[in-house]
Amino acid sequence: MSDFGKLMRQRRESAQIPLNHFAARIGISPAYWSRIERGLEKPPLNPLIESAANELGIPLDDAFVAAGRLPPDMQENLAMVVAVFRNRRVESAA
Repeated sequence: MSDFGKLMRQRRESAQIPLNHFAARIGISPAYWSRIERGLEKPPLNPLIESAANELGIPLDDAFVAAGRLPPDMQENLAMVVAVFRNRRVESAA
């Protein structure tokens, strides 16, 4: 199971939301969402990650990190993200 699928399933189950109801809320088939939760599918497209995170009260940054992606606002300025990361990394190594 992927980190994304594991996070989504854990939160959905702790909120006591049945899979069928959750899938209907975010507009996809229960079978597809089940495959995502079980790690049989890659994390979905960004808009679906956002919808699922919002439904479950998961901070977007946490959902995207679990999906192995930068949040969309950071994707827009990738050069700045890399520069900030590299500077922080260099400072912490000193």
